Amino acid sequence: MRPRIFGTSFADVYPLYVAKAERKGRTKAEVDEIIRWLTGYSRQDLEGQLAKQADFETFIAEAPEPNPARALVKGVVCGVRVEEIEDPVMREIRYLDKLIDELARGKAMEKILRKV
Repeated sequence: MRPRIFGTSFADVYPLYVAKAERKGRTKAEVDEIIRWLTGYSRQDLEGQLAKQADFETFIAEAPEPNPARALVKGVVCGVRVEEIEDPVMREIRYLDKLIDELARGKAMEKILRKV
């Protein structure tokens, strides 16, 4: 059975990511930077995905250059270890959830973006 989140519009969830970050004193620009780092979307391409109301599955599938360092994202989201998620689309969604959680918890951008 296909998870419901796959068919959910990324544009519907995006404002929730931004609101979560802003409640904790972070910015929309930081959320965008995380999304672009993870997926390889340019600012313009990200805006295009939001405008066309792409669902999560399409948003992930069309990511131009998924960052190889995303495999360094580890930890628990919604009670599940990100690195143990078998479905590749769900794993990518949870990577994003985990990075937004780290942003909201006040982690430095260098650490969130796994910069050495």
